[in-house]
Amino acid sequence: MLNRRLVAAVMAGGLSLTAVACGSSSSDDDKPKAGGTGGKGYPVTLENCGRSTTYTKAPSRVVVMNGASVAEVSTLLALGVGDRIVANQQSYGQSEVEGRAEKIAKLPTGDIKPNDAFDVPRESMLGLRPDLVVSTTAYGFKSENGFATRDDLSSVGANTYISPQGCDEDTSGMRIDDSYTLLRDLGKIFQKQDRAEELIAASKKKIDAVAAKVKGEKQPRVMVVFSNMQMGTNDFSAVAANGIWNDILAKSGGTNAFSSVTENTFADLSKEKVAAESVDALVVIGYQDKNPAAYARKLLKEFPQWPAAKNNRYVTLSDSAYLGPSNDLAVDRIARMLHPDAFKE
Repeated sequence: MLNRRLVAAVMAGGLSLTAVACGSSSSDDDKPKAGGTGGKGYPVTLENCGRSTTYTKAPSRVVVMNGASVAEVSTLLALGVGDRIVANQQSYGQSEVEGRAEKIAKLPTGDIKPNDAFDVPRESMLGLRPDLVVSTTAYGFKSENGFATRDDLSSVGANTYISPQGCDEDTSGMRIDDSYTLLRDLGKIFQKQDRAEELIAASKKKIDAVAAKVKGEKQPRVMVVFSNMQMGTNDFSAVAANGIWNDILAKSGGTNAFSSVTENTFADLSKEKVAAESVDALVVIGYQDKNPAAYARKLLKEFPQWPAAKNNRYVTLSDSAYLGPSNDLAVDRIARMLHPDAFKE
């Protein structure tokens, strides 16, 4: 279970809790290529959350804030610029992409002692001398949260970037297209536009192929839940209600069983409310949980009346179900769980 202080940060930030050479969109470069200083394509100007930022060269001292996400660090790795990271605070502890979790674990952390929000405090951030700081939402740049502000960082020559849908800290409207925007933005900053478009094209091709297979099929009602995570006061407070997972479910031929109970990203539900729903299938997302399948089996045992329990229908995911370069993997795995007959040769 997450530390209560981290839970508070996750809630405030909306849980920014997720080999292309062979045509796959969901593998990271094994050998990141060193970037130049200035040169062709620069300067680059990007509009981001009401702020115009200009890059005169590719950033070489990048800090990736936590935000309970791996979207940003995974995107940097997928673009082949992981060697620019001087401090990374992101990790799910696992990944659908082979080798990614291990690569993330090997990235430098900057030897930072995290603050109460499990992220980089202001003075430590400034001491890292970054030239780019990336945060999943605006939460990571608020002084009241103990962080360096965008103005603080600008004053020492560092650009800042907030990921798509993160400007107002509300990720309930996030869609797969936002993962593509993140790729394009970071691709532009690092002059890796070709790589970004290659990743996007491969992802769209795979998702379109899956969506075509399940088109016209009955859409099962799916519960999307983070395993062993407590984010509110009720028994089930980490139920994903609105956000990118709903777009992923739609492409997979399913629908969110709890999307109508709240307009927020997450629903905070009693056991009775959960029991009253007819859940056809489970998607369990593991955040720092080494055995999300055990949590899935526990839920199915707890609610034997669900069709999901009667059919033992569930799948476990991690980073592919959230913002990032690997949404195609989540679409494929969920679709195969929901509609196995559609994938029979």
